[in-house]
Amino acid sequence: MPIAILGPTASGKSTLAVAVARRTGGTVVNGDPYQALAGLPIGTGQPEEAERGGVPHLGYGVLPLSARPNPAEFGAQVRTWLAACREPVLVTGSGLYLRGIWNQLSELPQVPVGLVARVRGWAAVLGAPALHRFLGAVDPIRAGELHPNDSARVQRALALHLATGRRPSALLMGVVPGIPAGWRVLVVSPGRDAQRKRVVARVAAQVVAGWPAEVARLVGEGYRGDLEALRPLGYAAWMAGGKAGDIQAAVVQETQAYAKRQATWFRNQLPEAPVWDPDGEPVEVAFDRLGLA
Repeated sequence: MPIAILGPTASGKSTLAVAVARRTGGTVVNGDPYQALAGLPIGTGQPEEAERGGVPHLGYGVLPLSARPNPAEFGAQVRTWLAACREPVLVTGSGLYLRGIWNQLSELPQVPVGLVARVRGWAAVLGAPALHRFLGAVDPIRAGELHPNDSARVQRALALHLATGRRPSALLMGVVPGIPAGWRVLVVSPGRDAQRKRVVARVAAQVVAGWPAEVARLVGEGYRGDLEALRPLGYAAWMAGGKAGDIQAAVVQETQAYAKRQATWFRNQLPEAPVWDPDGEPVEVAFDRLGLA
């Protein structure tokens, strides 16, 4: 029976996944499209050998930077990794890509890249709540399903509407959300203040580990265009340059905002999933909630 360890970035889900896989004799399987890319080990938080604790890991750093993984294609790839493992332990913080892994995506039409960029520009100028109001005017049902600050999903819905002229909620009909049969799931959920401190500590550790040098090397090797197209968290800030302290502070702010959106997604979209606080509960409680006690 596969296990999914979910939660926002820097929450400690990778550490828990190693503990779970060690207990079950399983393999940790990556469900994060950015951690699947080669050349980005520090900035995307791919677990180092010491962090893997001797537990087999699959799907980390295996795709070229020229790849453009979408949720459906990446989901299919992850399913092959899961099928190749005994007692797989999936780890991801992306709700959209989790839907792809669980095969819960509609056959949505392709949205032109230029249209996506236009909506992203509106969001940068007007802010997510304003775009949420626009979405409410054309599709009250879909707007009601999304938090006003869930910028990424609001943008996707608006871009889909502009590309098709149809309500996103109608296009999404037929999708069966929730935890699929046969899966055991646990959402790693630190308290809000603890989560923010975890992000600060993680970014600081990434900087010490050489994140700025990683970005400089990639740019020097001609991968700027790939990084700009992929938009992995934090890389644009380092490429833009400036004072190191200011860049680090901006990356922390960006990461904290992203982690908040992730936590909101899991809370709203998987309310039936048990949660575990890594700062307030021992790991045995996590095992118990997964039925491993």
